[in-house]
Amino acid sequence: ANMHSESEEVQEKNPLFDYLDRLAHLPETRKLYYERPGSMEFEARALEIFDGQYVVLDQTLFYPEGGGQPGDTGLFLTPDGLTVRVSDTIKLGESILHRIDGGIVRKGDMIRGILDEDRRLSLMRHHTATHILLHAAKEVLGAHIHQAGAQKGEYSSRIDIRHYKHITPEELRKIEVVANRLVMANSATSIAWEDRTDAEQKYGFCLYQGGVPPGSRIRVVKVAGDIEACAGTHCAHTGDVGMISIIRVEHVQDGVERLEFAAGIAAIQHKHHQEDLLNRSAEAFSVQVEALPATAKRFFEEWKEQRKEIERLSARISEMELKNLKPADYNGVSVLLKRLDLPNPELVKLATGISDTGGIAVLIARGESARVVVSSGQKDVRAGDLIAAVCSVLGGKGGGKPSLAQGGGPDVSKIDDALSAGEEFIKKTLHV
Repeated sequence: ANMHSESEEVQEKNPLFDYLDRLAHLPETRKLYYERPGSMEFEARALEIFDGQYVVLDQTLFYPEGGGQPGDTGLFLTPDGLTVRVSDTIKLGESILHRIDGGIVRKGDMIRGILDEDRRLSLMRHHTATHILLHAAKEVLGAHIHQAGAQKGEYSSRIDIRHYKHITPEELRKIEVVANRLVMANSATSIAWEDRTDAEQKYGFCLYQGGVPPGSRIRVVKVAGDIEACAGTHCAHTGDVGMISIIRVEHVQDGVERLEFAAGIAAIQHKHHQEDLLNRSAEAFSVQVEALPATAKRFFEEWKEQRKEIERLSARISEMELKNLKPADYNGVSVLLKRLDLPNPELVKLATGISDTGGIAVLIARGESARVVVSSGQKDVRAGDLIAAVCSVLGGKGGGKPSLAQGGGPDVSKIDDALSAGEEFIKKTLHV
């Protein structure tokens, strides 16, 4: 991704676009964040203030949003000794605007700027890791791999790559291993402005992985064999990234795979989270982590067998209930209104057993809430209308086909009243 194209979008959509004329007379404030990317503190003078929220300085280390990387945050220390929070950094035209919250900066003030160091370092690691992962994916999957999009974050990031099939778990592990080998090689990162034509002749159009920036000169970033026209902040050496951990792969659309990953401290935190999940799962089974896969498989197989047995017993109970049930006769129509605390599949089986012979059934089961199944073998009695009358008493609703409907409601104390409402509806419709 490149900062220039994204800043143009900001200018088109951001209401701060109105300030461009007032910013035109100000000098560029980009030199420091390119020349001293490793610094975290600086001094500067406030040149302009907009709406008491946006501060323009004569120089800054705060990096604006660009290259898929969020803008820096941090603090301003004012001449009055007050601390002002910088919540975002935006590039508008050739100026950088610092959004402040909870404080006042005056035009002409000499301030001390302090970046959120941990956040900046994490963003640098994730941005550099994006380049490394792209190169690793090319090495594992093939030279056809091309970046389709990327988003950098403080705790995790993602990169979308174009690939003709789903990435397998084995390929994912290989990509992670190759990426970490590139990290451990601790090669230097190169960042330089180059003439566009010269850069295209040297590196080809693979420079534009994240889009084509405007201008005759482009910012070329080289990381572990990956060469791109790219904005944002990067680590000086690949080893500064620390560790890269791929969190998951997701199929976004045909031909596009998304890799979500964490780098540096965030990667270690992700591994700790995975370990916590494993330890808690092992604790739930009262086994050691090493025995967890076999134990989980055994429990799952036993659960499947028990489920089959429960289904068999439930079916047997339903058969017995159906034999013992004695529907009422409403002018030759069999009508069953009853509370039966059975699973829904069994309620449906019982209800349809009544409606298949032309009858009507209203069955209600009690649990944390009331579950209702209604079936009707009579054209004049629509199951959807009948269940609406029943569920309204229970404080809920239901729906379905004219012959079968399901629903429920939270008020289990009104089950008898709901059955009475169903009975009244049926009698009125059948003119009993």
